[in-house]
Parts: sequence; structure tokens; C-alpha cells
Amino acid sequence: MLNEIVSLFEANRNEANAGPMKKYLREQFAFLGIKMPERKELLKQFYQESGILKAPFQPDFVLALWDREEREYQYAALGYLEKLVKKLNKDDMPLLEQLITTKSWWDTVDTIAPKLVGHLAATYPDVISSKIDGWAVSDNIWLRRAAILFQLKYKQNTDEALLFRYIKENAHEKEFFIEKAIGWALREYSKTNPQSVKQFIEQQPLASLSIREGSKYI
Repeated sequence: MLNEIVSLFEANRNEANAGPMKKYLREQFAFLGIKMPERKELLKQFYQESGILKAPFQPDFVLALWDREEREYQYAALGYLEKLVKKLNKDDMPLLEQLITTKSWWDTVDTIAPKLVGHLAATYPDVISSKIDGWAVSDNIWLRRAAILFQLKYKQNTDEALLFRYIKENAHEKEFFIEKAIGWALREYSKTNPQSVKQFIEQQPLASLSIREGSKYI
């Protein structure tokens, strides 16, 4: 399976695109230069030709993609995980934690947290106490960002007390990606409960960036 997707991606390498894409992510990762629309079409072709979506979930395939140098392979791994998210179970939480903490940047973490971790936490709520509570106070900023963002799409199902607790636990943090995550989480939740978010922002000391982002809709 890995050889098939590598051959497909390599055949569509575009050096003219690769430079600007690398620059967009602050030179953190190499790129093949395959932009999202084309990448989606290539993945669709790969799924059809390989039949991988009909097979049991393959974590080794995910890890093999994650190990590749170019960023498009990590995006392909996440695309595969999203397609098979209903086949995941709580035993896959360590895999998601590994993906969050390796080759970490907002572009991958912000997919893993709400779309994958969020689904597993809704399906298996015990992973919150067994895993995500620890992430919220981890030394790893990306685990903390994931904890703050995993309820991003929960809307009326948001555990408000949990969200606010995670934010309080991280409100002292001067890291941009944490401040931004706090603001984003509050902004999204304000679409469901603006009064509660307004009251929280007024009562809880927060970074100016978090306040600005969190207050956009209230």
C-alpha cells in the first residue's frame, strides 16, 4: 500500500509549488508541492485502486506515512484516518497521541484534535479522564492544544466545565499556539452559549490574544 501511494505522489511532484508551501509552514517541513485539491483527487484514486478503505484499519500504514519526509504524506495519513474514523476505538488513542507529538505543527494537530480525538472522546468518554486530562497539563504544548480543541465541534454537547477547566489550567501559558487555541475554543463555543463565554472571559484572566479571538461573536 505504501509503495502505491508513494509512486502516485512522486509522479505528481511539483517543485514550483513545493517552495511556497514550505515557506507557508515556516520552513518546518519538506513538500512535494501537491496542493490540496489535487491531493484529494490522488487520494481518491489511491482508495479506489487499492481497496484499502474496505480492509481493517491499518495503523502501521499510518505510521509509515508519518515517517516520510514530505508533509503531504502526513496529510494522507490524516485523510485515511478521517475516512476510517468510525473504525477507531479507544485503543487507538496512543496512536493519536504519537501523531500529535511527532512532526508537530498546527496543520496536523488541528485536524487530529477535533476530528479524530473529538470523535473518540464522544464515543468513549472514559478516554477524557484516562488520557485527555493528562494532555491538558502536559509539558508538550501540542497535547495541551489538542486537549483545549478536542470539543471544538461539539456545540451543545460541549462539556463546558471541562473546557473552562482546561483553559484555566493553561491561561498562564505565554505560548502563541496555546493562547490562540484558547481563543479559538471560546469563539466556537460562544456560537452555542455566548453569555457563558462572555461571563468566563470577564472573570478569568486571559491573554489579550485569547480574549480578542474568543470575543469575536459576543
